[in-house]
Amino acid sequence: MTTATTSKSSGGTQPLLVGRGITKQFGGLVAVDNVDIEVGPCEMVGLIGPNGSGKTTLFDCLSRVRDVTVGSVEFDGQDITGKRPHKVAQLGLSRTFQLLRVYPALTVLENMELSVQWRDVGLASLFRRSDSTTRDQADHLIDFLMLTRLRDEEAGTLSGGQRRLLEIGMALMSKPKMILLDEATSGVNPSLVEQIKERLVEINRRDGVAFLLVEHDIRFVKDLCERVVVLNYGAKLAEGRPDEIMENRDVIEAYFGDSGSVAT
Repeated sequence: MTTATTSKSSGGTQPLLVGRGITKQFGGLVAVDNVDIEVGPCEMVGLIGPNGSGKTTLFDCLSRVRDVTVGSVEFDGQDITGKRPHKVAQLGLSRTFQLLRVYPALTVLENMELSVQWRDVGLASLFRRSDSTTRDQADHLIDFLMLTRLRDEEAGTLSGGQRRLLEIGMALMSKPKMILLDEATSGVNPSLVEQIKERLVEINRRDGVAFLLVEHDIRFVKDLCERVVVLNYGAKLAEGRPDEIMENRDVIEAYFGDSGSVAT
C-alpha cells in the first residue's frame, strides 16, 4: 500500500497542529519531556514508542484532556494551550482513545448522533433529538464504515473491531480537520485491520482529514504514514520516514534492547 500523505508540515505548508516544548509532570515523574511535534494539513503522522513512553499522555496534552506543565499547543493558527477539550473539538481537532469510549447501552446510530452534542454543551442537548442533517451524516458514515446492518444494534454487542470503527465514525461526525487516533488496531481481529486502514486512507484523501496515530502495529504505521515520531521515556528519540525509523539503531535498542530490527 502506498502512503496516504499528501503534504508535509516541513515542506513549506503552515502546520495544522504544533506542539512546542511539551512537558507533562505528575509529581516528580516526567511523563512527557520537552517534545516538539508538528502535523501538516492532510498529513498522516505515526507516533510510536515502547509501552510507557508517553504517547497517550502527549495525546492528552495536545487534545487538552490534560494541562501541559510546560510548553504550548497551537491548532490551525490558534493557541489552544489553555482551551477546554470541547472548545478544541469545535475548532476541528477530534480524538479517539486507547480504551474504547462508546456508549454500550445505546445503538450505533444513537452513539453517532450523540457524538456531535458538544456543539451545545449542556444536559438538555444530550436528550434532544438530532436534526435531519445530523442523522443523514450519521447514516452516511455508518454505511461508509461498514456498520449498516448494525445501525440499530446496541454498541455493547459489537466486536472490538466494529467498536473501533464506530469510534472513528463518532470522531468524524463533527467533520474535523484532524483526528488524534489512539491505538486503532488494539483488540481488532486481523481481518478488520485492513478494512480500517482502507477507510482511513479514503478519509484522508477524500476529505483531507489529517491524522496523528498512536499505534503499536508498526506495519500499520508504515503503510499509512510518510513520517514517524518515536518517543522513549517521554522524550523524542527519533523522527523520519518509516524505513529510516525501522533501521534506526536507537529505536531498535529502545524496542528490543539488542541488535535485532523493528518487525515490519
